Amino acid sequence: MKLLDHLLPPIMLMIPVLIAVAFLTLLERKVLGYMQLRKGPNIVGPYGILQPIADGIKLFIKEPLRPTTSSPVLFITMPALALLLSLTIWVPIPMPKPMLNINLGLLLMLAISSLAVYTTLWSGWASNSKYALIGALRAVAQTISYEVTLGIILLSTMMLAGNFNTQTLITTQETTWLITCSWPLAMMWYTSTIAETNRAPFDLTEGESELVSGFNVEYAAGPFALFFLAEYTNILMMNTLSCILFLAPSNHLAPELFTMNLIAKTTLLTMGFLWTRASYPRFRYDQLMHLLWKTFLPLTLAACLLYASAPMTMAGPPPQT
Repeated sequence: MKLLDHLLPPIMLMIPVLIAVAFLTLLERKVLGYMQLRKGPNIVGPYGILQPIADGIKLFIKEPLRPTTSSPVLFITMPALALLLSLTIWVPIPMPKPMLNINLGLLLMLAISSLAVYTTLWSGWASNSKYALIGALRAVAQTISYEVTLGIILLSTMMLAGNFNTQTLITTQETTWLITCSWPLAMMWYTSTIAETNRAPFDLTEGESELVSGFNVEYAAGPFALFFLAEYTNILMMNTLSCILFLAPSNHLAPELFTMNLIAKTTLLTMGFLWTRASYPRFRYDQLMHLLWKTFLPLTLAACLLYASAPMTMAGPPPQT
């Protein structure tokens, strides 16, 4: 019974996230279809609503292939590790209460997010394919670069909230959202999350025009599905975190209303990801790096210094003794 008490909360968190991920893939295909003047999935089930289930069954019953020259242990374990890390990041997120309520919850999320880049690197290296390795190296450079701005924006937001606890962020935004006083940071955060999750127009790691399919080119069937699930889980997690940072629901709402409010805002931000994918062409790699190092980094550093100096400025000179 004690074992069940420990296992039940993580399972109850993972199952809704995975269901949301499944239907996010359907939403993406529908939205892209209508934006490109076509229907999208509409055969399996009413209005194509069972298409994600059919895709999942198809992928997991296919025979997984492994290149004979690949490193077997890393090649097999990396997809599962990618999904495990992407689900673990959800633990400190309040919905409305976090499963793990710790003082450094946001730093824990940033640390786990940084570990996810290893799954991409090792999967590309273990494939022993030049296309997969180039895609993995691109992913490492891109993810590490944009984590710099994400960390600085997170630090600036924490200066406004007071500590790194996710519950404190919600309490801070009881009267007004933080986006009202830090909207430039919110815009740069949102753009950086698109790059961090390797989504278009920043999907250089999966540049099928030059890399076939990037770091996952040698994967098929179940392992490919695990990478796919990890990517979409990260998208939902990043958008949920964006809501907590800049558009947090009121703490006085009932738990059901709090969760519905958070889900609605996350869905709107996710629709922005889909709209961006349908609207913009892929960046060149030099443009991707120029945007970060010569635009976002100076602006976020300036904002961080401004927020660090603002309390001292408002406090006035120290009293004379």
